[in-house]
This record gives sequence, structure tokens and C-alpha cells, in this order.
Amino acid sequence: MSKLRVLVVDDSAFMRRIIRQMLETDPEIEVIGSGRDGAEGVELAASLQPDVITMDVEMPRMNGLEATGVIMEKFPTPILMVSSLTTEGAHATFEALDKGAADYISKNLVTSALDMLKIQDELIAKIKALGRKANRLHGLRAYRRPEPPLSTPSGHVTQKIGFVAIGASTGGPRAIQEVLSHLPGDIGTPFLVAVHMPKAFTGAFAERLNSLCKIPVKEAEDGEKVTPGRVFLTPGGTQTRIRRRGVTDFQVEISNDPFNSLYKPSVDIAMTSVAESFSGRAMGVILTGMGHDGLEGMRAIKETGGKTIAQNEESCTVYGMPKAVVEAGLADKVAPLDKIAAEIVNMI
Repeated sequence: MSKLRVLVVDDSAFMRRIIRQMLETDPEIEVIGSGRDGAEGVELAASLQPDVITMDVEMPRMNGLEATGVIMEKFPTPILMVSSLTTEGAHATFEALDKGAADYISKNLVTSALDMLKIQDELIAKIKALGRKANRLHGLRAYRRPEPPLSTPSGHVTQKIGFVAIGASTGGPRAIQEVLSHLPGDIGTPFLVAVHMPKAFTGAFAERLNSLCKIPVKEAEDGEKVTPGRVFLTPGGTQTRIRRRGVTDFQVEISNDPFNSLYKPSVDIAMTSVAESFSGRAMGVILTGMGHDGLEGMRAIKETGGKTIAQNEESCTVYGMPKAVVEAGLADKVAPLDKIAAEIVNMI
């Protein structure tokens, strides 16, 4: 099997060297070039035709956002943004995803070189997932502004859904934005969205979604009451659960339990709490992502009589989390990303 050919674009010689060293620890990856700014990155992308590009955000001459826009327009290539763990970095990252970047990896600019090596496994995994995708150009179009929202149908309900839980990882921000922006504002059902994302990013992501969607979106807060027709986004670095506090009262619970969880937030933990609180009335939706987080949460929803939807392989950035659900026989519906909002509305 030929090696994955990666182009690294970053204005920091230190970061270019570190990223190259990290990637080349894997025998399946070859760094074929490096650019010092966005303009050089565009030139190298055209001449070298890499399989994947890592792209810094803040650079002189042409920044990462501008370079991403040019590359995706002229010669679409999977781009992994390398973003700082700041609110400003989060906003810039989401703009890059709008322009067609496939996903991002976060870095801490004030950390030590030793600490930066901790992102190595995630970096390699994402590069390989993006580069090995069978149809690597699918889904790389720049984000489309939402079309008019769907209308809530009548006559399709067989069981009243009381709560919808959505989970995603790699490629998740764009997928979640696509789904939520096509839901009607009067849908009347609360949503809990769990996506693998650092704390510095989730607040900015909630604000962004709220500006694009008809249904209100906010970052979840500990102790707040669950209200109909609102989306609650799980904060990064913690676990979010939905708890029953009365016959019709439900509350958000945020904690660090379990402390040693691999994912914070965990889709399994969030979805399982929804299954328990809304037994028989929960819906689970699993979107693009690596691994199998969400499998047990979707199983809990299914086993308690709820409904489940999985994104199909062709429209996924990474067909890992949905694949685990589909192969376990837990998906009532398997649908392309652009049809999932309609499926949610129909099943509610």
C-alpha cells in the first residue's frame, strides 16, 4: 500500500518540524512538503497534489482560512486545521470548516514540546482516516447556508418522541451544523448534542449554531431545566447527563464523573442518560466520527423502545461511529447527511 502523502502548512518552523516528526513516526505516512504561509501552501498543494493537508490558521501573507477557500475551490483536498485552544481559535476553525476543511486538531500554544506530543495519536488517526476515505472528495464542498427549514409533518407519528440525542466526532461540527440548521423552529422537542470537542470550542460552537439555526442552541449548564424546542450542547472537558426530577421535569447534570473517561464529553454517557430519562420516547442520532463512542448509548435507546438514525458511509467524513451502530443492528434508519433532518422530523 502506498504511503499517505501529507503537506504541512504552518508559519512556525518549530510547528512544521514537530508535526512532521509526529506524522513520520507512522510508516504509512510521508510528509512530502511544508509551506510557511497560506500562499505557499496553495502553490504546494497545486504542484504536489497531497492526499491530506494540515493547515495552520494564523499565518502572514495569506492565512489558513483564505488558503483553505482557494484550495477547496481549485483542487479539493482533505484539510485538517491546526487550531489554538482559544475562543478566537475556535471561531476561526469553524470558519475554515465552512470553507470546506474536513476537520481540526487543537494545539495549546503555551504548552511544552513534550505536552504537544500528546496530540500525536489523534493527529495520525485523523490524517489516516481522512486520507484513506474511499471517496475522499465527497462532502468537501464549502458549507451551504441553510435552505428554508422543514415543516413539521402530521399523520406520521407512531410514538411521541420526547427527546433527541445526537452524537458525533471527527467531521462532527460540519455534520451537526448541517442537521440542526435544517430543523424547523417549532419542532417542540429538546435536543442534547454531544461532540468530541475541547471546552474552549464548545461555547463558541453553540453560539455559532444559534446564529444559523431556527431552533435555539446553547451550551448546557449544570442544573438548568430542560425546555422543549431547544438544543443543549454538551460542554467540553466534562460529562453531561439528563436527569428526571419529577413526572414531567428534567434537568441537565454536568460533572467530571467518571474522571478517567476516554471522551469528555462521552456520547455513550449522554445518550444513555436520555434513554433512562425518556424510556421509550428517546431518539438517538449518530453522525460521522472515529471509533465507537455512542454504540452503547444507541443500544440503550433502542433497548428501551426508542428510535435510532445513523449517518450513511458515503456522506461521513469518517465512517466509524455510525458503522459500529449499523453493524450491531441498532439503526432503524441509515441516511445521508442531507436527509437526516427530514428523518428526525418524520420520526418525531
